[in-house]
Amino acid sequence: MLQRITPDRHWPLHNAALTRQIEHAGLATLPAHTLMARAGVAVARLARALYPHAHHVWIACGPGNNGGDGLVAARELAPWAAASGARVAVSWQGDLARLPPDAAWALQAARDAGVCFVDGPPPDTDLAIDALFGLGGQTRDTTEATPLDGWLRWLRHTPQPVLCVDLPSGLAPDSGAWPGHTVLPAGPRHTLSLLTLKPGLFTASGRDAAGEVWLDDLGCGATVAPSAWLGGRAPSAPRLPHGSHKGSRGDVVVVGGQDMAHNGAGMTGAAVLAARASLLGGAGRVYLVPLGAGGPDSLRWDPQTPELMLRRPALLTPETLSAASVVCGCGGGQLVAEVLPLVIAHSRSLVLDADALNHLALSGTLREAVRVRAATGRVTVITPHPLEAARLLGSTTAQVQAQRLRAAQTLADELQCVCVLKGSGSVIAAPGQVPVINPTGNARLATAGTGDVLAGLLGAALAAATDTAEIPDRVRAAVHQHGHLADHWDEARDGSLTADRLASRLHRL
Repeated sequence: MLQRITPDRHWPLHNAALTRQIEHAGLATLPAHTLMARAGVAVARLARALYPHAHHVWIACGPGNNGGDGLVAARELAPWAAASGARVAVSWQGDLARLPPDAAWALQAARDAGVCFVDGPPPDTDLAIDALFGLGGQTRDTTEATPLDGWLRWLRHTPQPVLCVDLPSGLAPDSGAWPGHTVLPAGPRHTLSLLTLKPGLFTASGRDAAGEVWLDDLGCGATVAPSAWLGGRAPSAPRLPHGSHKGSRGDVVVVGGQDMAHNGAGMTGAAVLAARASLLGGAGRVYLVPLGAGGPDSLRWDPQTPELMLRRPALLTPETLSAASVVCGCGGGQLVAEVLPLVIAHSRSLVLDADALNHLALSGTLREAVRVRAATGRVTVITPHPLEAARLLGSTTAQVQAQRLRAAQTLADELQCVCVLKGSGSVIAAPGQVPVINPTGNARLATAGTGDVLAGLLGAALAAATDTAEIPDRVRAAVHQHGHLADHWDEARDGSLTADRLASRLHRL
């Protein structure tokens, strides 16, 4: 059944190994060539539905079964093209002696049907189908001079619509890595994922490469547990009882925002943004603790959000921390190191962000203290961007981006915490749970302070929790809302997205 993938519901994701299991089970029970025939028909149906007025369809077919799917699609499109006056042309390259049986059948069937074969993309192509490399294809950077790589370069750079069969060619199915290509495709992109949805379609470079994603399970519903989930919209916040009061809605303490008096580099705004986000995200009371307060430029109150209650760092006590959800690190600079041991040891629930993570990466003692929190039933959420994750893992940003799900899960397991690995397709991982990829958000969030807003929103989400079992869902809901607002940002009405404007649009989870 053909389904369009939307961010308003949860979708199971299966990595390459699990997809192979499902494929092998289907091949063992169905007549020969059935799966490939179904795949090709699905591709042809979607192409006709998306672009019914296309005049010249070019299908680039590789040497394996992905190419076979494209060849079947060409055969299926030929009668439609003949009836409508359109043209369908195929480019295929491979070794006949090494063709898989299904692909060999598809090639012969296309030739028998009189499908037109050409050497490359016709100049008047107005719809292309990418059937070069699928699940079994290696990532490619198109630097070689073979015809296949020339076709792949054309597909990646053409302004014409492209429909990708199963995966955009060269995209890593499990991680979304796309070596050698980080530029946004020039034209509309669609991907028909076959049998299962692959995690790489929704994180790292996959979101740009795949464009709009569709699924056809080819009649082989998944019989194995997913390796990840694509997160969906959180349910609406429940109605508050009339007897609610500010204390029952939870307290958030935001610790960060190194004062300019310390070394001339002021970062107070980061903590203010996090505190505003906590308040607007539903917390009953928010205490803001700027670090290094006492100099001539110290923040005494926030005129824009006078509801925030400011406190000096000296007033941080175990009693205060143990009754609150604490957000620590936003703009914390060097000074956050002085309060981190106290914050980690005593906070009821804790969000560690930014400079708190950088200091955590340097201290085995602090990392052990985070693990101890889990052993005593207290929740910690970390929110690294790829560079901060690399520091925590002792690796590189490139290595993190090449295996985003694995990196997030490793951090969650090692620190016994919930990890939100930010970026395109943010990954939310927790010990013993299947990781979730967030489907919302876009490049509008690539501006200073939006991460602080997310940290504050997470603080409010934790403050409202009455049971630790709720925490993963609340974290996913916060990340989803943060990205959803960016996806539905109206620049004509709201102006350019800034962190402060983003915070003003938050609502209670």
